[in-house]
Order: sequence, then structure tokens, then C-alpha cells
Amino acid sequence: MGNLFAWVSLCFCGGVFGALANSVLVWMAGAYGWTAAMGVAIAPEWTLPWLYQRLVWGGLWGLVFTPRFMPNSCLWRGLAVSVGPTLVQLLIVFPNQLGKGYWGLDLGNLTPVVVVVANAVWGCAAAAWIMGGDDNRHGYGRRLR
Repeated sequence: MGNLFAWVSLCFCGGVFGALANSVLVWMAGAYGWTAAMGVAIAPEWTLPWLYQRLVWGGLWGLVFTPRFMPNSCLWRGLAVSVGPTLVQLLIVFPNQLGKGYWGLDLGNLTPVVVVVANAVWGCAAAAWIMGGDDNRHGYGRRLR
């Protein structure tokens, strides 16, 4: 994709798509009792304010896909980029904004596992969207000079 604006827009939209996939997973896990079965107190209600902030942050994190220097694999690219939002959630949001302790352990001992899996879904869905919209799929793996 030669147009930088189009490429950045694609990365943002990929992040939004990944956030939608992540949100559906997190909501379903709470609604169907999957997180409760793991001893994790994460069961959000599906509301527009909850979804809106997740979509915006997902889009902003999608901008991390803008540089074309990662392997040409949706899985590995998505997993690598998902490390950023995972660390922010576990080390900044849970302890400082929500008061749930580092790693969110006040929500349950397996909270980090839930966050890692949910953000891996975000990363892989975002990478798949971006790869599907890129007209130069093989160019993603090239290093910029």
C-alpha cells in the first residue's frame, strides 16, 4: 500500500476490528461464566460506553502495526504486538486506575492468563484484518531501508 494515510487508516481499523473480537470474547467469557469458573472476577456488561472505549483504544494500539518490520505471519505479528496492551493492562490499568493490584491479581489468580488470551485474540484479529486489506501482503515482512 503506497499511500501512507491509507496504510495508517488500515492499521487503525485493524485495531478496531481486533478490539471488537476481544470485546466479544471478554463479554462472552463473563456472560457464560467462563471467567468465574477460572476464579476470575471479570464479567463486563455489554454497554456502549464499555464497547466504545475498547474500540478506540484498540484502534490506537493498532497503529503499532504501522511500521512494516515484522514477520509475514498474522499469528506471530499479532502475538508480538499484543504484548504492549497486555503489559499496560496488567502493570498500569489494573493497579493504578482500577486498584486491583499488579497483574490484576485482586480479580483472581488467573487474571493474567485471561488478559494474555484476550489480547492475543485482539492482536491476531487485527493482524488478519491488516493483512487482508494490504495490497502488498509480502511487503509486510520487508525491512525498511
